[in-house]
Amino acid sequence: MSPRVAYSLFMLLALLAFLVVRHFMPKPAALRTLPLGQRLVLVLAGFCGGALGAKVPFLFHGEGLFSQTTWLSDGKTITTGLLGAYVAVEIAKLILGVTVKTGDTFALPLAVALCIGRWGCFCNGCCGGVATDWPWGVDFGDGVARHPTQIYESAFHLAMAALLVGIMRRGWFRYHRLKLYLIAYGGYRFFTEYIRPEPASALGLTFYQWVAIVMIVGLSAQWIVDRRRLGSFAAPDNEPIPDLSRAASTDLVKTPL
Repeated sequence: MSPRVAYSLFMLLALLAFLVVRHFMPKPAALRTLPLGQRLVLVLAGFCGGALGAKVPFLFHGEGLFSQTTWLSDGKTITTGLLGAYVAVEIAKLILGVTVKTGDTFALPLAVALCIGRWGCFCNGCCGGVATDWPWGVDFGDGVARHPTQIYESAFHLAMAALLVGIMRRGWFRYHRLKLYLIAYGGYRFFTEYIRPEPASALGLTFYQWVAIVMIVGLSAQWIVDRRRLGSFAAPDNEPIPDLSRAASTDLVKTPL
């Protein structure tokens, strides 16, 4: 199997995992009663924001805004993609006047999907780290053993998925689970940039480290504002955890996307 085919299969598997987990996630009553049209607009905003956000680094390091290569090439990055999707959904909610908190239902599906998707990057040989003499260094075709940062990140998302399940079982961080996940990812990405072959820019930090800082600071600020408006960040919600193995016999199957 060629690397490109393996990459495509893992991306499709990641998308399928996201949709399945998202479908069976328990959803607040306010979200379930949101009109279908508004829900579709929010989904479209997230998709477009993520797709455009994933291309932002190539506007600065590629051939510019009006180059076909910038927009049509395979290159994209998950860091600015996640941030772009989050910001786009928040803007869409502001325009539509939607006050329902939607993030909790996306945290676990995203973690599962990214855990799978990073294996596609590994098979394709992209997104690897700097050279290393550690015994698990991987040669991605250039004759140099490198940090398999794709596997490191997959393990991070798997750990976050397990943590999110535990948080949901205990009813912790209601309304803040997506922010918690993205802040954690921002911290992870900031520190792992030191083993990625990215050029340093302002103050010796890479572009992605600055994006991680913006992500952490911005989401932390929103967390503080939401906590004051919605109450304690650890308020229990007593929501059930989706049991995918028994979903066919539960009401979760009837929960809309």
